[in-house]
Amino acid sequence: MTLATTRHEKNIDVVSLGEAMVEFNQTSPEQPQYLQGFGGDTSNAIIAAARAGVRTAYLTRLGDDLFAQQLRHLWHAEGVNTEGIEIDGHAPTGIYFVTHGPNGHAFSYRRADSAASKMNVNWLSGTPTALIGRAKWLHVSGISLAISEQACNTVFAALDIARRMRTLVSFDSNLRLKLWSIERARIHIANTMNRCDLFLPSLEDMIALTGITEPEAIVRWSHDQGALRVVLKLGPNGALVSEQRVPASGKGGQAQYESVLIPGHPVNSVDATGAGDCFCGNILARLSLGDDLVTAARYANVAASLAVQQWGAVACLPTAQQVRQQIA
Repeated sequence: MTLATTRHEKNIDVVSLGEAMVEFNQTSPEQPQYLQGFGGDTSNAIIAAARAGVRTAYLTRLGDDLFAQQLRHLWHAEGVNTEGIEIDGHAPTGIYFVTHGPNGHAFSYRRADSAASKMNVNWLSGTPTALIGRAKWLHVSGISLAISEQACNTVFAALDIARRMRTLVSFDSNLRLKLWSIERARIHIANTMNRCDLFLPSLEDMIALTGITEPEAIVRWSHDQGALRVVLKLGPNGALVSEQRVPASGKGGQAQYESVLIPGHPVNSVDATGAGDCFCGNILARLSLGDDLVTAARYANVAASLAVQQWGAVACLPTAQQVRQQIA
């Protein structure tokens, strides 16, 4: 398979699996005022992909509460397929708070024993499996691995389903050390890296995970762990794209990788919440539409630069028209 793989039975471009949450975002560093919105990294990414103009679906579990109703209304409005969402009458929908200060934004979660954390392989075996099979891409993240042991097992089962059904896999490291230990994170992130077709880490995550600070060295480390294609998100400094160009040949041959640095776009950043998710959703959308990896990453880089100029994780996600206008 290649990044441009398309099959006639694939009538969904991107399906994403994870936890969606309700967001309360502090709008002023000096005052306890919060703007209610929506979040959850994989949900943000799937909405970003939908706004980029591709067919999408989301897989998760929600509580039987008002927040769940709001999230389902959001996805319907965005055109995201919700057939793979299950309601749990005994567990809540997760929420989180974003605060802002001189060192950037910080997250406080209220997600313990959430409905999404109780996702399991039995749930996955129904409609979610069918949706994964219909998709060109399955997108997962480190947060989905971290929220519970059974959620982690569900993600790994989804990867197996994707491989069996010829669905490409993208993986965003999204390291949250409030959810799990660094030792456990290293094990499970490494296991996922070598089972994905596209690795989408952030520089901040990889420094914490590996202790390596130089982007080129981080990309080399990622390839050594089995990642064939890597797009390292550098925040305001853009992204570093690396993929195998010359396959290993002959005894002792080594694969060759070509890296391309995509510069950042200077903007007035208001809130970086969800910018990485915006990048992920847009790069997958453009790959689904036939772009090569570098071209897709350039587009996603512009989209992310637009996303940081407003409050919240979802309201700021740009449409394809807005991105095209910015590129023009």
